[in-house]
Amino acid sequence: MTIFNTPILSWIFHHLAKYLMRFAGWRVDGTLPDLPKYILIGAPHTSNWDFVLFLGVIFTLRANVKFMGKAELFRSPFGWFFYWCGGVPVDRKKPQGLVEQMVESCNKSERFVLTIAPEGTRHHVNEWKMGFYHIANTAGIPLVMAIVDGTQRAVRVGQVFQPTGNMNADIKEVKAFFSGVKGVNPRRKYIKLED
Repeated sequence: MTIFNTPILSWIFHHLAKYLMRFAGWRVDGTLPDLPKYILIGAPHTSNWDFVLFLGVIFTLRANVKFMGKAELFRSPFGWFFYWCGGVPVDRKKPQGLVEQMVESCNKSERFVLTIAPEGTRHHVNEWKMGFYHIANTAGIPLVMAIVDGTQRAVRVGQVFQPTGNMNADIKEVKAFFSGVKGVNPRRKYIKLED
């Protein structure tokens, strides 16, 4: 049980999120696929407000998602809170790497929707962090796009991509979904394809 599927609370947050998104002038275009497992990647990440927007989108769509957090957050006395919020602990001291730990969590779960910002930071980066791709490819699950379009004040969701194992070609195709889109802070950056 997480905050996203807790009876009554999830209903309240769903309607509150829809109202607040409308009040802020943002909308969600599309729907998430009815798949048991996938990686939900959101970009471009340009502002601290992206997290608030992410929560609005997730509650609007009634999605039951997970996020990665360092293992220390999940210890007593407040560890239960991070599990309840959908957290999946990552232990940096384990010989297994982050990818292996997430694949293991995915394989143990009936439903597993992991959210990741592939840029890893709201500042401009030339390259995405590839952890999201390796998790999806190793686990054999698809990627689903959440495109943050600050110009249109919309988050477009639902485009599905199944990794083929050819990382360079796959990443180029995935980035094409986000190409030229400006985020919440349009002056910060936008994603462009390499030549």
